[in-house]
Amino acid sequence: MERSVPNKSAAVAMAIAILAVIATTTTMAQDFTEEEKAQFVKLHNDARAAVGVSNMPEVSWDETVAAKALEHASTCSTEHIKGPYGENLWWGWSSATGWVGTPTDAMKFWVDEKQFYDYGSNQCVGGECRHYTQVVWSRTTAIGCGRVTNCNINGQTSTLIACNYNPGGNIGGEKPY
Repeated sequence: MERSVPNKSAAVAMAIAILAVIATTTTMAQDFTEEEKAQFVKLHNDARAAVGVSNMPEVSWDETVAAKALEHASTCSTEHIKGPYGENLWWGWSSATGWVGTPTDAMKFWVDEKQFYDYGSNQCVGGECRHYTQVVWSRTTAIGCGRVTNCNINGQTSTLIACNYNPGGNIGGEKPY
């Protein structure tokens, strides 16, 4: 009886191909650099300062809050989840090789909702504004964000960024500041 011995180089090539597929389809959590964390804090504090309230507290980065945000981002879910913190989600994609969503991408999207917030009625008028109101929620003192790449969102390979807020905002009947 003759036994077939697989071609070793073909087996190695097949293993490499399988690993390449796994690497491109597996979600990848990416820690924010210290510079990106500082950028998130600055962009939040800039938006908060822009409301013109003299006693608006600044936010700072909190690693515990960030860990919870990363936990959510790792699910690749675009639905908000219940938890101890407020939450903003952003996702995006690009055909550019190596593209990854940045703090500026997420913050621009959320802060651009300012145009739809009517302080007098405390309502969103003409569009979504609750991401913006969470950014400027005056009782929030700590933020933390997480980023995951290679999420399949709406059929696109995407980056998902989740930011959590402690304490959370958007409490019914209350104004953000």
